[in-house]
Amino acid sequence: MSIILTGAAGFIGSNLLSKLNDEGFSDIILVDDFSNPEKNKNFEGKKFIDKIHRNIFFNWTKENAKSIDFIFHIGARTDTTEFDKSIFDKLNLNYTKNIWKLCSENNIPLIYASSAATYGDGNLGYSDNHKIIENLKPLNPYGESKNEFDKWALKQSEKPPYWAGMKFFNVFGPNEYHKERMASVIFHSFNQIKKTGEMKLFRSHRPDYKDGEQIRDFIYVKDLVNVLFFLMKTKKQPGIYNLGTGKARTFLDLTKAVFKALEIEENISFIDTPEDIRDKYQYYTQAEMQKLKNIGYAEKYMELEDATADYVKNYLMKNVYN
Repeated sequence: MSIILTGAAGFIGSNLLSKLNDEGFSDIILVDDFSNPEKNKNFEGKKFIDKIHRNIFFNWTKENAKSIDFIFHIGARTDTTEFDKSIFDKLNLNYTKNIWKLCSENNIPLIYASSAATYGDGNLGYSDNHKIIENLKPLNPYGESKNEFDKWALKQSEKPPYWAGMKFFNVFGPNEYHKERMASVIFHSFNQIKKTGEMKLFRSHRPDYKDGEQIRDFIYVKDLVNVLFFLMKTKKQPGIYNLGTGKARTFLDLTKAVFKALEIEENISFIDTPEDIRDKYQYYTQAEMQKLKNIGYAEKYMELEDATADYVKNYLMKNVYN
């Protein structure tokens, strides 16, 4: 079975590659830009048959489309602080449209990455019901690009034989060393605590939330790739799905879990949220997960404390990859 994996050098893509290898799949073609040596460490030692630069991928498919059995389109520009819409139009919206067309024309099943950033400030809730997608108002160009594609996909008469768009919530875990500012709060907490013995969290700028009690649906990347693999195997009920845990936790909970994993006494203070993201900052996200359960996904997600301990002790402290 030949699988295309875009974003293969990235955080989620490389963890999915590990999962596929663990499940016995090695006929995998990696697609990315491969220009970042630090990022490329994410797939060192893993099994795959080829790697193709994302800019020439569609030329490659003109000769090879019939050999593709499945596409995971995980690659995207994910910087929520980038406000140049043209970058997202090119790398997220239009590139994904071309992937969709490739799959539709060649009968290839497709799973692609959407995002919880599509929900904006959460005024319409966090339901993955298709009916609300047209009315969602994301807070930044990244979220807009993901929502524009979701809206476009739902309007298409030509579709892949199976497709699923997955709204990833707050994902954390191994292989995010290269992500710098966009890495998870756990990653930043680990490094800040190791360096200074304390962690500075963003202060709340809303009266209805106490400092550190901004709340998010954090999902461990190992749980996330288990869901993606389940969907590849079952191909049940095409559509757009949330992918979180359904259980939101505070940033304080998360930071305390890092201190505990490091066996260091808690020392937490607060700083102002940077002005360039303050108005675009989500204070609450929690995925409604019933839709995924309805198609038979019954695995339990790791508790935040257990996942944090695994990530900190088995990866960050050892500086190793998954």
